[in-house]
Amino acid sequence: MFNTIEEYLDALKTEMKDADPALVQDAQADAREHLSTALEVAREANPELNGTDALQKLIEEYGMPEETASAYQEVERRTSPVLKQAAKSGSVLGRFFGVYADPRAWGALLYMFIAFITGVFYFTWAVTGISLSVSFLIFIFGFPLALLFLLSVRGLALLEGRLVEALLGVRMPRRPIFSHQGMKWLDRLKALVTDKHTWLFILYMIIQFVLGTVYFTVIVTVLSFSLAFISIPVLQEVFHQGALFNNGIRYTFPVWTYPLWVFGGFLLWTIFMNIARGVGQLHGRMAKAMLVS
Repeated sequence: MFNTIEEYLDALKTEMKDADPALVQDAQADAREHLSTALEVAREANPELNGTDALQKLIEEYGMPEETASAYQEVERRTSPVLKQAAKSGSVLGRFFGVYADPRAWGALLYMFIAFITGVFYFTWAVTGISLSVSFLIFIFGFPLALLFLLSVRGLALLEGRLVEALLGVRMPRRPIFSHQGMKWLDRLKALVTDKHTWLFILYMIIQFVLGTVYFTVIVTVLSFSLAFISIPVLQEVFHQGALFNNGIRYTFPVWTYPLWVFGGFLLWTIFMNIARGVGQLHGRMAKAMLVS
């Protein structure tokens, strides 16, 4: 028998102790939202209703913790991230050059490029939000402003999680953390401020700016060198231009070196693709550690 929703959530967490933390968060968020909303509706319809008895009836309709845990784990088995299922080649050489057929590598590359854009936005939003919230706390409207900012941080964390799961193949929360609508806004602000995960989200937003800048710089640099090496034969044979230019003098490379330059450019980009795939996996683990409550 469960006297409170928190007891039910604790039992559900125990039943899902071996499940993915993101899945546990989704299951708890759904259960909390459903039970809280249904209990509030029942109390409004019948103010004299015993809360414990009403909760027991709602739990019977929703499902006991073991039933709910089993249902979520079955759904998760069928809907795990697609990129996570990418197969590996048997040989080291096959995995190295097979990176072009690995969607995880392309997903990581795309994420690293997008991270520059999202990083700039996250950093600007975090710095601006913190500055305005702290500055206006001396006024009464500063508290609602701070609440809106912290709620927006939760929303951005959920959005970032969806990007991480879609492009990096790391299971992330798919449900927002439920916040009871009946809670007073000042109590909700206090809960957000005292929740360590709120500050982990903000820290992630700042780190994303740094990492996004590094990712973008490395991508542009490596891509420029790779294309420069590959384009040497075209530059010299089609446009009749020297590959190097120094002090007004253009230098050309011998024809027999063309295959070496092309292979070098291709090899450089292949190496980077393998590195990008590994970086994507590491970034996914960091995101999971900081964005999963």
